[in-house]
Amino acid sequence: MPGLNGFETCTILKQNEATKDIPIIFMTALSDTDSKVTGFQVGGVDFVTKPVEYPEILARVTTHLTLRRLQQELQSKNLLLEQEIIEHRQTELALRKSEERYALAAQGANDGLWDWDLTGWKVYFSPRWKAMLGYEIHELNNHVYEWLSRVHPEDFIQLQVEIQNHFDNITPHLEIEYRIWHRDGFYLWVLCRGLAVRNERGQAYRMAGSQSDITTRKAAETQLWHDAKHDALTGLPNRAMLMERLEQAIRRTKQTSAYLFAMLFLDLDRFKLINDSMGHLVGDQLLITVAKRLQKCIRPGDLVARLGGDEFTILLDGIQGIQDAIRVSNRILEALAHPILLHGQEIFTTASIGIAHSNGQYNQAQAILRDADIAMYKAKENGRGQYRLFDAEQHGGVTARLQMESKLWQAVRNKGFAVHYQPIVSLANGQTNSFETLIYWQHPEHGLVPPAEFVPLAEEMGLMMPVGQWVLHSACEQLRILRDAGFTDLKIAVNISTAELQQTDLPQLIGGVLKNAELPATALQLEISETTAIEVIEASIKTLQQLSDMGIQIALDDFGTGYSSLTHLKQLPANILKIDKSFVANIGKNPKDEAIIASIIDLAHRLGLVVVAEGIEQEAQLAFLRAHQCDNVQGFLTGKAMPAEEMVDFLRLPSNSSGLFI
Repeated sequence: MPGLNGFETCTILKQNEATKDIPIIFMTALSDTDSKVTGFQVGGVDFVTKPVEYPEILARVTTHLTLRRLQQELQSKNLLLEQEIIEHRQTELALRKSEERYALAAQGANDGLWDWDLTGWKVYFSPRWKAMLGYEIHELNNHVYEWLSRVHPEDFIQLQVEIQNHFDNITPHLEIEYRIWHRDGFYLWVLCRGLAVRNERGQAYRMAGSQSDITTRKAAETQLWHDAKHDALTGLPNRAMLMERLEQAIRRTKQTSAYLFAMLFLDLDRFKLINDSMGHLVGDQLLITVAKRLQKCIRPGDLVARLGGDEFTILLDGIQGIQDAIRVSNRILEALAHPILLHGQEIFTTASIGIAHSNGQYNQAQAILRDADIAMYKAKENGRGQYRLFDAEQHGGVTARLQMESKLWQAVRNKGFAVHYQPIVSLANGQTNSFETLIYWQHPEHGLVPPAEFVPLAEEMGLMMPVGQWVLHSACEQLRILRDAGFTDLKIAVNISTAELQQTDLPQLIGGVLKNAELPATALQLEISETTAIEVIEASIKTLQQLSDMGIQIALDDFGTGYSSLTHLKQLPANILKIDKSFVANIGKNPKDEAIIASIIDLAHRLGLVVVAEGIEQEAQLAFLRAHQCDNVQGFLTGKAMPAEEMVDFLRLPSNSSGLFI
């Protein structure tokens, strides 16, 4: 009720001299025991729960009004005898009401009640107490054995301790959760509460209380605990449980020098490619299958956990030596080597495993997990599908990497990069027809750092989108300057990273840059590595086709280094094919590489593609490429990468107009 409720109103009336004697009856929808008790405590004479019939209300009101009238008459006549009679009637009425209150509370509560006479072994068990255990009223006697003999053996001792603590006045009341046997052959979880009654010497001679069925709550708590400690997808233990087990293992190494354990950190190779190309549903099924295979590779007592994504860990408990960890790693690699059949298609996956083992120096679980993670990355760097053991040098390498990441973040925030341009020269006339844009990191300590040394890290850190956009703007602005200087046919080539290629609005972004620089789309060449295009083949084909339709030329960079070149070459809307410098470097040294170059040039021309050979440093390489009709070349021999301010002077050199390379 707004303002005051019935209990507060009654309290105020009973505190007022003029109204304290008015009998008050509560008529309410509240039916719980606490509300009834509160109503009587604040001074109510009756408590009626809705719905209620009119005759009952009338009878109750009439009774109380009659008593009130009788009191007033006796007071006015000052008849002592009749006053005593009325008081006797009031006592009887109060006793009856008290009995009714107790009966209502017992019936309304869902708890089983018990009353233990401590002078013997007899206990009163309410019908609800017996029904809670599956028994009828007459099926259990009143001996305390009926209660205590059904308590779970693992909980019985603690129940005894808690009862004795209350008897000894150590605890103000009895309150304990335990399991008790049900007639149907299972244990219930119950909450038992009790309070002792004491004599003048403080000794307990009686204790009464209640028993509540909390099985449903306990089951919910158990499920919540399980969910908090396990991965929802695979059902494996999660990071929280892994860290607990690791802490236990570390403590055990401090207690027992002979105890050894090992931590395996596993990451699936190429999982992102499978997930992106085949969908998350297939990716999830793959993770579930991998989890099952990992569990078959370990011993009882070991722990397989999923940290998230495609990362798994294996805690090998109580090993004899590092060879045990190596054997398990080999067993895992062999198990994952078998194809996985999902949705009618065979999927092949491998894993990289890092191993860190206890050596008595670890004090924190996070430290050994970190070292296993570091070793796993070393396994990936060394070719994937293998394991690596952690050593201290790896930790130093990671520390250096973290420092490099920090400085790279600062460079992105402060635009601490420099754009250089390397000429691409036509073998037909010796003239520079385009420039490839190269980004250098202006490192505060090491000077200009070439792209090969930091771009892969920047891509891994997710920094290439802002950097790539800045490079594209810079390159287009520089081309505009060169064209205004008279080099109207010149083109600019800009590298596009995997992250940029996955942007659905990439064509619109590039179109806006070209418009601001007042350049036609045909003036721009976008270079993507073969590996980049294949990693996101489905998304890249659509995006590259949109860019090609705009008139932008697409160059497939580092050709020959991918794992499925010919499979996807016909799918990609490429105009230019760039032969990787690793092949060019072996001209005159390796006939097989020369044969590959000749075949690539012939294949590209048959497909209508322009061929650019990278990494030209020697005249012999130039002669070979000219003899096999390569279209364009790029390298130190024909022109090093240069800052923007040197480009005009380079283009005006006689070698760029006299056909020096013809």
